[in-house]
Amino acid sequence: MDKEDRMSWTDRFNNPEYKNWLRVGLALLAIRHGLSYVTLQAAKDLHAELLKAELGNSIGKCTCNHKSNPKREECEHCAWRQELKKHYTGDADRIGWTNCTPSKWSKEPWEVAKVFMLKMPKSQAAENTGPEMSDPSALLNFLVHCTFCHKYVNVKSAQRVIEIRNQAMHSLDLTFDRDTFNNHMEKLRSLMCDPKLASDPAAQKAAKEITKLKKEEFHLGANKACMDAEVRVFKHVMSEHKKQLQLYREELEDHGARLDTLEHTALPKKEMLKTVEVLLGIVNNNTGLHRALKDQALELSTTVQQIQDRLGKAEGDITDVRGAVGQLEEVVAKHDKQIEEVKTDNKRLDEEISDVKNQSKKIKLSVDEVKQKLEAPSGSTPSLAVFQTSVKKYFELKLGYLKPLIWNDNFTLNLSDIFTQLELIQTMAGKQRKELKSLDDLFNPDVTGLSTAPRCILIEGEAGGGKTTFLSKEALDAVSQKTELGRQYDIVLLIRLREVREGETIEEMVWDQCVPETTEGIDVQSTRTILQMNKSRVLFLLDGYDELQPEARAAGQAIPKLLSGKLYPNSTIVITSRPSAGMQQYTRPDCHVHIRGFSPEYMVKYVKKYFIRNADMAEDFIRQYFTVIRNHRPLAIDVKVLFKNQDLLDISNLFQTPIFLMLVCVLWEEDQEMVSTGTMTGLYNNLLTCLVRKHCKREGVDMPTKGLPTDLVAKPLLQFGKLALEALLRNEILLDITEVQRENVNWELLLKLGVVSLEVSSSKLHPRKQLNFSHKTMQEFLAGRYVAHALLNQDIVELLQLTSISKVFELSNLLQFTCGCDSRAAQAVMEELSILSSREFAYVQPEHFEDTQKSCKAYEEFANLCLNILCERQEPEVLQGISQALPIVILKSSINSREATALKYYIQNLHSANLPDRLIVDIQGVSDSRDTVQYLQQCFATSLPELRLDLNLISGQVDSPSGQYDSPDVTARLVSVLKNVPGLRVLKLIHTDLTPSSLLPLVQGFSHMSLLEMLDLSLNPNLSDAGMEVLQAGLSCVPHLAILRLMNLNMTDVGISYLSPIMRHLVGLRYLNIHGNFISDRGLQCLAANLHHLTAMKVLVLNRTGISDTGISSLIKALPHLVQLQVLDVWYNNIGDSGIVSLVQTLCQPSSLDMEQNPPGDKSLATAPHYNTTLQKLDIGFNSGVTAAGLGRVTQLISALPALTRLDMSGCRYTPAHLSDTAAMALAEVLPKLPALEWLDLEYISMEPAGFQAVVQAAEEHPTLENLGYTEELFPEGADTTASCLNFMKIQKQMMMIYF
Repeated sequence: MDKEDRMSWTDRFNNPEYKNWLRVGLALLAIRHGLSYVTLQAAKDLHAELLKAELGNSIGKCTCNHKSNPKREECEHCAWRQELKKHYTGDADRIGWTNCTPSKWSKEPWEVAKVFMLKMPKSQAAENTGPEMSDPSALLNFLVHCTFCHKYVNVKSAQRVIEIRNQAMHSLDLTFDRDTFNNHMEKLRSLMCDPKLASDPAAQKAAKEITKLKKEEFHLGANKACMDAEVRVFKHVMSEHKKQLQLYREELEDHGARLDTLEHTALPKKEMLKTVEVLLGIVNNNTGLHRALKDQALELSTTVQQIQDRLGKAEGDITDVRGAVGQLEEVVAKHDKQIEEVKTDNKRLDEEISDVKNQSKKIKLSVDEVKQKLEAPSGSTPSLAVFQTSVKKYFELKLGYLKPLIWNDNFTLNLSDIFTQLELIQTMAGKQRKELKSLDDLFNPDVTGLSTAPRCILIEGEAGGGKTTFLSKEALDAVSQKTELGRQYDIVLLIRLREVREGETIEEMVWDQCVPETTEGIDVQSTRTILQMNKSRVLFLLDGYDELQPEARAAGQAIPKLLSGKLYPNSTIVITSRPSAGMQQYTRPDCHVHIRGFSPEYMVKYVKKYFIRNADMAEDFIRQYFTVIRNHRPLAIDVKVLFKNQDLLDISNLFQTPIFLMLVCVLWEEDQEMVSTGTMTGLYNNLLTCLVRKHCKREGVDMPTKGLPTDLVAKPLLQFGKLALEALLRNEILLDITEVQRENVNWELLLKLGVVSLEVSSSKLHPRKQLNFSHKTMQEFLAGRYVAHALLNQDIVELLQLTSISKVFELSNLLQFTCGCDSRAAQAVMEELSILSSREFAYVQPEHFEDTQKSCKAYEEFANLCLNILCERQEPEVLQGISQALPIVILKSSINSREATALKYYIQNLHSANLPDRLIVDIQGVSDSRDTVQYLQQCFATSLPELRLDLNLISGQVDSPSGQYDSPDVTARLVSVLKNVPGLRVLKLIHTDLTPSSLLPLVQGFSHMSLLEMLDLSLNPNLSDAGMEVLQAGLSCVPHLAILRLMNLNMTDVGISYLSPIMRHLVGLRYLNIHGNFISDRGLQCLAANLHHLTAMKVLVLNRTGISDTGISSLIKALPHLVQLQVLDVWYNNIGDSGIVSLVQTLCQPSSLDMEQNPPGDKSLATAPHYNTTLQKLDIGFNSGVTAAGLGRVTQLISALPALTRLDMSGCRYTPAHLSDTAAMALAEVLPKLPALEWLDLEYISMEPAGFQAVVQAAEEHPTLENLGYTEELFPEGADTTASCLNFMKIQKQMMMIYF
């Protein structure tokens, strides 16, 4: 088959040998899915085996995970690396050390597995977090090269599959004859039918797919699903070639590579380039393939060009270097000494010449710039005023107004009507959250905490969140000088990054998008001159980094150079993007801002504007969804608007988007009942029906009583749903009209319906028309309708590329709409979610949810999605899928949410056969406590004796009626509910206005809660000592209590005296927190007298309790008995030097205490170690009596606490401690002796410059220390504060933290 034949659609699809190659490719993709479970299990088992060897003990000398070792070179001391070598079979030089991060070996099994895979490009290695992110080759090599894995599969079978994969990848003609095909398919099937995989459902499914591919007749056609199959194979093959070429490029670009490395890596790659050329030829010359694979083809083509350029240079380097080396060796042999002297002199001379040239170049540039300004004839320099006026008029014309509804001429929006709230979520001064009024706030040091104005501000938000509208408004206000930004900058430029093409200069972008084409005197060259002359007063507003084409993102292109400061370094940049678009590789933003959307106040204004001719309807709408609070104080004009959370369907997030709020107004105008459906799918179906009904009325077409007009609307909507899905999978919200027309979709109908709007690009160089969805959720709804229809004949994994939990999260709304549209589709979705859950969440246990961990956050998000799906379709089949997918069921929302509605249906249909491992109910929001109890009564109306329940009731906000449990009647009703759940494990009533009288029914109900393990009554100051007297009466009824949190209860030493004698019987208590209660020394003495009974204690929090040295002395006597203690917090008390030093001394050397303090028979001290390897967190900072002398003594002791991960030894805020250079140097010397330290707080401590730099340098060189806390105002004058580990805080912000 020659090249032209391969380009032909007909010949290719009728060629059986090409189809054989394609079928092998599909079978290899099935192999990847088939190996996903076994490889993950093998990685976990291998990891568990390695942990048994206690390899972590070598971490003190290991440099594998050190910041100074970016290449992760050989570490002779690392036991992990030595042990992994033992499990590797094959060429040791091919071990994938660079694939992984050694510091993660002890925590993440997949980081260990990557060691046994072939070397990957850096980007791929970072992204490879599990089997779903690996290619078949990686999984197979793990199983082959790791001797531990040989018990899971037949090694020879796996090796044969690797050979088949290599043949398929590097086939020049993309064909396999029939015999080769049959042989390959049998070997692939044989691997998946390995008896060792007989119980693996993923492997069995893959085996069936391979058998089907081999036996059944295989057809290809332009309008069939198999077209997608061809695209999948090409995507995979092109992706693999791209990764391999990237790896070769990294090898070639390694300046440390030897000459022989260059020779051996450069020449053999030409065969691969030929294969890639064939692939690109087929894709680029076939319309269908090119449309689906244009991005991959472009990326691959770019990579090929870079490789070819580098290969040419490498071959030239080889020749040149060999010739030069030969000549040099001849000369050196004769004149070795003279040559060395000449080389030294030449090097020095070259450096001097280079310096002179650089200085000369800078002087010449300066002279030329001045000369240009002084000698230019009158009128030749472009006028800044003309440029400013031109930009202003252009923005006013393009950005000022919009008419969002094609059928409503009365509804026109001025951009000034649209306002978007911002929320500052991070700055260089530390993490914080603040609401912003406008971008002006970001140039206010009091808001940002920055000492200098930011150069780069990143604004992030999801698609449809208002980023483009916000930036348009800011641009329009700035050029009109309505904002401080407009007055501060002479030139304000708005650039839509989706219009930027490869090779365009900044000046070309500005001329293309910011000025009218007809403006006299303004062209690209004059634009460059104007920007250069005003470079420090230019504000670039860059919209949509996520929409910037890949080739325009490459290093060396104009936008990356602008972001990195190589172009216009003195300018200011505001850039918008969807999250995780990768902009940070070129710049680190000074401020990070999140778009939150319309504020409720502006939602109300917007509604009034829409119903401008029907004020009554506007008021009805506002009354239904908003609470308007007017300030009636004299002269007060403030109006506060809150969004009501009383509807079963919380659509406040949708209301934050202007266009969607407008569409809901349309629906409300048609039929108010159609807005409140209880499901997302119902709302969108009603909205679509409403839009179609309006269209039919305008066009004089009869509207059927049920459903949509088939030929007129239903078919085009399904066709458009397919395009919506394809764009969604490409992470795009805009559709080029030429692409839509090519698919013969009636886009004009969709425009008339109001489902999409027409956008004309802002570029004069690249003009085009695009369709934009009213909101991303509208795109997801239309795509979901199509998916529900397509799932009748297609597999969900193939259709949605649903291969990982992260992909599920990306498509969460789409999955909800799909399930809401069809029952069978819902069952298919839940079946796949169950498979993914069992694979990716097998590690999750109920105790993981006691702390906020990233892994648990992912599971919580997954559980939230499953409940939303159940809300969309409350059917037994979906309920069964939920039970299979969620071993732990979690609700974290208000009782009025969709999730809560679904959970009630779930609980009401529970029975002993489908109980979850744990049910966690975390009621949030602002609902009244009586409504909350009523909701719980409806959920637990019948007894569920075997259900394990965690119940968390937290007040929604300060001074709100929500969560008020100050009535004994309400708490008594709550106890009556909990009697039906005797398996209650966790009970939290935080900030719920509990009183001693309302606590009494709860305590009396403890007799029905005998399995309770955690009790949290924090932030209920009305309880005070009287409440503790009530509480102590019931503690004996909960013998399994392990965690007790009693923070900020207004408790004194009297209250603790009630509790202490009872707590001594809670022998399993491992966590006690009485933060914020002024128990004083007497209270601590009472508590300490009973602590020796609590030998299981791991966490003891006593901060802000008013204790001093007297109380600490009593605690010291009890500490030797707390042999499992991991966390001790005595932060912000009145302890002095003597108390703190004695405390740390005791923790470091428990065996030095007087043995007579032991009760008879207690041998805990006799077996205590001479240093503490258990304590992980020690908070002794902010104590009023501690001085520099005490801190210096602590510094000498803490090396005996090698397990510490966090240490707070801050000074007193009233009298900051000053460490001498000697003390600071001592601290610097001790840091390497704390190998696990991650966080060190040194607030309210001053140092001399030399001592400060020594501490900072030691922290920066520490392998694990990431945060060094320091007070900004106490930095030594002239000190370097650029270290990445420094986390400095202002005194004002520290005060806020202290009093929180």
